[in-house]
Amino acid sequence: MRSDPPLKRRLGMGLLTGYGVGVMVGAGIYVLVGAVAAQAGIWAPLAFVLAGVIAAPSALSYAELSSRIPEAAGEAAYIEDGLRSHALAIAVGLAIVVAGTVSAAAVLRGGAGYLALLLPLPQEAVMVGFGVLLVGVACLGVLESVGLATVLTLVEVVGLGLVIWAGFSAPPSVDLATLPAPHWPGIAAAASLAFFAFIGFEDMVNMAEEMRDPIRDMPRAILAALAITTVLYLGVSWAAVRAVPLEQLGQSEQPLALVWQAAGHKPQLLAAIAVAAALNGVLAQVVMAARVLYGLGRRTQALSVFHHAHPRFGTPVLATSMTGGAMIALALNAPVERLAGASAMVLLGVFLLVNLSLVALKTRSDFAPFRVPMAVPVIGATVAGAALIAALGGLA
Repeated sequence: MRSDPPLKRRLGMGLLTGYGVGVMVGAGIYVLVGAVAAQAGIWAPLAFVLAGVIAAPSALSYAELSSRIPEAAGEAAYIEDGLRSHALAIAVGLAIVVAGTVSAAAVLRGGAGYLALLLPLPQEAVMVGFGVLLVGVACLGVLESVGLATVLTLVEVVGLGLVIWAGFSAPPSVDLATLPAPHWPGIAAAASLAFFAFIGFEDMVNMAEEMRDPIRDMPRAILAALAITTVLYLGVSWAAVRAVPLEQLGQSEQPLALVWQAAGHKPQLLAAIAVAAALNGVLAQVVMAARVLYGLGRRTQALSVFHHAHPRFGTPVLATSMTGGAMIALALNAPVERLAGASAMVLLGVFLLVNLSLVALKTRSDFAPFRVPMAVPVIGATVAGAALIAALGGLA
């Protein structure tokens, strides 16, 4: 019987934390601050803190589950073991692959658009070129791909640090003259929107089979990435509402560029950093989706062709090429912006099922290398369910 080579275990906590921060920060923060400020006004920083608190129970649930079941296709494994439904596990895994591929396509289009502001290149050629390059890196090796993602994350973090510096060095906005009482309905709506800025920790668990010590390091990396991201969002949102009038900030699709310009700087540097953020988002999603497809190949014969690692590179080359090719095709031909909104609802449904899976597992046995109280997945399921109902209601 032929034994296929496993994925190579080359990752430690530091690189995985950088990968997680990059996925969470992504390109979204470059547009989301304005939308949150439109809802919460001067209290936008509070909305981001509340969103981090809302995301924390699901992140903690993922942390315990990753120590119990350190596998690629993490969510599928959690749901199959917790809810004991093979069909549901496979369906969820495939939904995550589709959601990740669509998200990567949307970010690829956005990155090509930002680059067009800097260089007069055809957008379609840029999308294909970037896509092929990033898929090649993802096939080359997990250390190479996650290492590049971490470098791009550092560029993003430096960019956000520059935005914070610009916001605090710019003249204060007239809106700071009077501090209104918190408008809690608006803050709550903004927190629900800002919650999507913290999505990304769920991608980290799919790298478990390439970590040297996933049981010890995965939970720590998830919590570290969430903490770092919360601090960044707090600083960026406060700098934005400090430097830019709220009406202007809330109507802008490039709010951080307004912060940068408020301090007297030209927007080209921030556009270049946004390109790096987009490349990072694309690479992270392709790597994640390929690992889920690889893990699903272990669980069902219909997808077993994807459960193969390259003997030299130690990566799932076929799964990576498949998801990368689909991403490029979607970016060129599909209405990915609308599909991306649907993928966010898919993730909320996954959060609900994953938290319920942990409730079921803890009911049968509460032993785990990393444990959280039963209240954590109960709260996580409640929050995810409420957010999913609200999102579905918004479509009605």
